[in-house]
Amino acid sequence: MVKKNRMDTHQWDCAMDPEIVPLVLALHWAQAQAMQCVRPLWSRHGLTAAEFDVLATLRNAAEPHQMTPSAIQDEVVITSGGLTKVMLQLAERGLVERLRRAGDQRVKPVCLTPAGKAVIENALAEAVAASGHWVRSQLSQGEVATLTRLLGKLVEGAD
Repeated sequence: MVKKNRMDTHQWDCAMDPEIVPLVLALHWAQAQAMQCVRPLWSRHGLTAAEFDVLATLRNAAEPHQMTPSAIQDEVVITSGGLTKVMLQLAERGLVERLRRAGDQRVKPVCLTPAGKAVIENALAEAVAASGHWVRSQLSQGEVATLTRLLGKLVEGAD
């Protein structure tokens, strides 16, 4: 039995723009595949996608892995209300802590705790390995480099 390509069976009208509609659909499907690949890993570490995103953002910040909530907000894809909820959940589990700045009680930076750093480093290592396996099972090394370069152009053009 021949497996049909999603592009052959999808109901969107590709006649609207035969180059862009298939590209946008492929980007969405690739992103969904990537998430399907790592979601079980996050769950095994007790993390939601949003919690993983916040912890990874803090982990990528310079030592001591501390950022203000507004700086985190600029880096993640979550509403400010959603971010507050995620930070409270992470703080309750001891993965982050809210610090108080001397003389300024309005700004409370968020800092990754040692426990949070351990969780995110393990989750990141597993997610990168799983994602790498998935990508390399589909694309050659040259294709990975080309796709990375092309997607980088799209991302840079959005700024």
